[in-house]
Amino acid sequence: MARLYRGERTLLTPVLAPVETAIYSIAGIRAEESQSWRAYAFAVLAFNAAGFVFLYAMLRLQGFLPWNPAGLAPMAPDLAFNTAVSFVTNTNWQAYSGEVQLSYFSQMVGLTVQNFVSAATGMAVAVAVIRGFACRGEGRLGNFWTDLTRSVLYVLLPLATIGALILVGQGVVQTLSSHVTATTMEGTEQVIAQGPAASQIAIKQLGTNGGGFFGVNSAHPFENPTVLSNMLQGLYILLIPVAFCFTFGRMVGDRRQGIAIFAAMATMFVAGLAVVAWSEAAGNPMISQIAGTAGPNLEGKEMRFGATLSALWGTATTAASNGSVNAMHDSFMPLSGLVFLVNMMIGEVIFGGVGAGLYGMLLYVVLAVFLAGLMVGRTPEYLGKKIEAKEVSLAVLAFLSMPLGILVFAALSVAVPQALAAVQDAGPHGLSEVLYAYGSTTGNNGSAFAGFGAADPFHTTLQGIAMLLGRYAIIVPMLGIAGALAVKVPAAPTAGSFPTHGPLFVVLLIVTVVILGGLTFFPALALGPLAEQVSLAAGTRF
Repeated sequence: MARLYRGERTLLTPVLAPVETAIYSIAGIRAEESQSWRAYAFAVLAFNAAGFVFLYAMLRLQGFLPWNPAGLAPMAPDLAFNTAVSFVTNTNWQAYSGEVQLSYFSQMVGLTVQNFVSAATGMAVAVAVIRGFACRGEGRLGNFWTDLTRSVLYVLLPLATIGALILVGQGVVQTLSSHVTATTMEGTEQVIAQGPAASQIAIKQLGTNGGGFFGVNSAHPFENPTVLSNMLQGLYILLIPVAFCFTFGRMVGDRRQGIAIFAAMATMFVAGLAVVAWSEAAGNPMISQIAGTAGPNLEGKEMRFGATLSALWGTATTAASNGSVNAMHDSFMPLSGLVFLVNMMIGEVIFGGVGAGLYGMLLYVVLAVFLAGLMVGRTPEYLGKKIEAKEVSLAVLAFLSMPLGILVFAALSVAVPQALAAVQDAGPHGLSEVLYAYGSTTGNNGSAFAGFGAADPFHTTLQGIAMLLGRYAIIVPMLGIAGALAVKVPAAPTAGSFPTHGPLFVVLLIVTVVILGGLTFFPALALGPLAEQVSLAAGTRF
């Protein structure tokens, strides 16, 4: 990836370079023309706006479009708005069930295409931000159209093709045939949905999109039939986000910087996974009070995966901004739900989405070195560049988008009676459902607690706004930070420079993420999953 984004020769260059050149020629792109941060941001917003209009129109007209063997009707306006925003922003929040509400045309030409280009958008923005940190006063961040094209052509498309073929070999369906009607052992008829699933599943995981072809996502045997398919999809969820840490180190000319960021992400990931795995293995304490022993918590889980693989998937999908599920998160223990919520609320920077996780973590890096500078009384620096008022102001602005979308919108949801009717459960778990819904949409994750009625017009509209906020209110400020840093010439390190590649900085970065997230969201979490865990241990039901 580092060689690709530096314009160097890669393994696939002999095969794909003519295709790349043809795309630039047809689209009128000057591939080597570098853009300022404002031009880069405008290109991102314009391309995504066009994608939204295209997908919204397709969903509203799907009844008149081909590859619709089930004769499915168009989506309602509010649901089409929610879905179009969801897939354009790489959220893939689904307030619908794919096999009963979307045609094959909408799934392939609409959603699968957006799975590629929304992921490529995040990758392109991450590369532009890296260039801002790495360049030596040139003030340019590269070309969005070139970065977008190369991300799809050289990274996403080849890996998605390989993944789709392996998934087909494991039993994931890939067909344009209509649904099948079967006669059950009881003598009744059952309609079995199928379709071109494997091609969408591969890119939904690789691009940390997460939107399932079927309503129950990767818990469905047609999407995730075996332990091997489960392992491949889990690998694909983390593959590019992890690779971006090392891409960063190579592109800034100091691999230790990328390793430090990876170490911070991995430490938090392992800590969260340990809590979830322990909580699910310990089971429900109320069952222990009645039966004497609980065993692992298997409610809402597929037996072919069990508690352990479900815990691993749940931690990965919320940490990596993926959103796909192989178990129902509503049925996890409260402490597990707490970890999932924290993963999303901190901006999904524990690996995060493709590209988005890295530039989200770099936001925390800016804040961490600023705090370190305050503590030692020095102007903060990162990679030899001074972090000044403009960069810190933009970082704080980007950070505030998360509490705005989660806390303010969740508060509106519990204050409006119509919106509150979408909450299935009473007590702390009901609050967790609301927090999860808006944490997932603002964090561009897309997973959900199953008890939340997401198809209500109030929520489809408000959550669409939350998804836009969580995506672009971070992208634009981060490009602004990159643009501000791109014009600065790095200074040589001195004896007083704070090293940002060692264990001390890793600890500082983790503490910054935990403290900022804790101070912002701890009161709400205390009333939700923490209160539920205490109540459960005390034998209190709601």
